[in-house]
Amino acid sequence: MNHPRLRPHLRAHLHRLALTCLASSALFAALPAHAVGRLTDVQVIDRDSGETLQVHRHQGEYWVAGRPGARYAVSVRNTTGARVMTVVSVDGVNVVSGETAAWNQTGYVLSPWQQYDINGWRKSSHEIAAFHFTAAPASYAERTGRPDHVGVVGVAVFREKPAPVLLPQPEPRPYSQHERRERLARSDAPATPPAPAPAGATAQDSAAAPQAQERMASAAPRLGTGHGERENAWVGHTSFERRSERPDDLIRIRYDSHENLVAMGIIPTRPVPPRPNPFPAPVPRGYVPDPS
Repeated sequence: MNHPRLRPHLRAHLHRLALTCLASSALFAALPAHAVGRLTDVQVIDRDSGETLQVHRHQGEYWVAGRPGARYAVSVRNTTGARVMTVVSVDGVNVVSGETAAWNQTGYVLSPWQQYDINGWRKSSHEIAAFHFTAAPASYAERTGRPDHVGVVGVAVFREKPAPVLLPQPEPRPYSQHERRERLARSDAPATPPAPAPAGATAQDSAAAPQAQERMASAAPRLGTGHGERENAWVGHTSFERRSERPDDLIRIRYDSHENLVAMGIIPTRPVPPRPNPFPAPVPRGYVPDPS
């Protein structure tokens, strides 16, 4: 499939094409309550209930509890005043290209402060297959022979390389009469013949170097992410040059069922006591009375 986003031309890692989010994105969205990230706020949303899934931190890992069968979205909000590129993976698979995920692949480009909900596996520039929580054997990763990383969402965030600043060129100084005579004398001298090419060197050999450089470059069944029904989801195309080959921020959120998170001790089983109200009375009553 010759799609400019899914199969960009082979260049260095910093020159991959990316997707830019259009009308379905929301600008200047409110700060989410259960977000993870430094340059972006990443959260997982149950699309069927509208609930933002609570993030549980356990032994340095972030976890959310998914409902089997529920559709969900990975919501990403750019918290900076510049464009960023987000390479997003689910279960170790790039959500745009379907490749086994790596940092140097294609992703979504977000404008300053932009939020975008990634609702599924991208099938084209106008369609996705919805994410939904399902038993791991029915997940897209396992169905395509990649079961080792089921149960994780990853977001690699890249800053954009600044555009070069072009300085004004100084005005050329006029030549003196002496300098003009010297230049005329040098132009009349016989040209030095070019050095002979090494034996066997051809024009094809000189082009081979750049081409070679391009080539280098628990209690219940676990949950995974299925390949659901098709939905409309439009995006555009843009280019993005990364400031660095390595991500400027790397986010990992693991997920499983509520039952499994309880069994693993990630979600506590003891009930949380009710939160007391420091001002329960509707109207104050003068000074402090004696107890009865």
